[in-house]
Amino acid sequence: MAMMGSATCTPISSQIVSFCPLAPSSSSSPYFPTCFLPRRQLLLRSRVLVKRLTREQRQRPSSSSLQASVLRVPVVRWWQRDGGTCFKDIHSTEEFVDALANAGDKLVIVDFYATWCGSCRALYPKLCKLAAAHKDVVFLKVNFAENKSMCKSLNIKVLPFFHFYRGAEGHIDGFSCSLSKLQKLKDAIAQHNTARCSMGPPVGVGNMFATSTNEHATAAR
Repeated sequence: MAMMGSATCTPISSQIVSFCPLAPSSSSSPYFPTCFLPRRQLLLRSRVLVKRLTREQRQRPSSSSLQASVLRVPVVRWWQRDGGTCFKDIHSTEEFVDALANAGDKLVIVDFYATWCGSCRALYPKLCKLAAAHKDVVFLKVNFAENKSMCKSLNIKVLPFFHFYRGAEGHIDGFSCSLSKLQKLKDAIAQHNTARCSMGPPVGVGNMFATSTNEHATAAR
């Protein structure tokens, strides 16, 4: 029986080695966990490598983010569209006074608006077309939120609101206008943008007396 057992039975260590290919061949330990030591180290190293790669990816911007930064286009608000060519922005009372003084005898139209005003937004494209069609008219726009004190002093209570100025005449008209009342704005431009008549150079005092003397002499004859 002893010979039969010795011939048929194999040691536990050799069974473990044949069962776990990762176990070292020289291992003589009969314990089962020894065959999983290399696999556990491999898992730990892989986890460390994954963490390192994810950390580098977070620190290094991706190609998609770089493309987004390159292709990023600055957002233009509705009140900033064509503002440089059609309208002049007024940011203070001093700029407002200077703009009126520099306009001379030209008609000046001031648009009082607010960025949150839906009527102002709807009317703005039409105003840009009017400004492009009337190059001889000075168009100004005043942001109500940035110039509250000036707007209150000018009695601006409804938006959008328009003021008309011209040379020495000063303030000549003012009214509220929306997109549905655009014709009212066109009529006001046609009314106030007329050419001013010139009477020519003033007659000298000497000429006036000379003319009256000649008339009296002719009447005496």
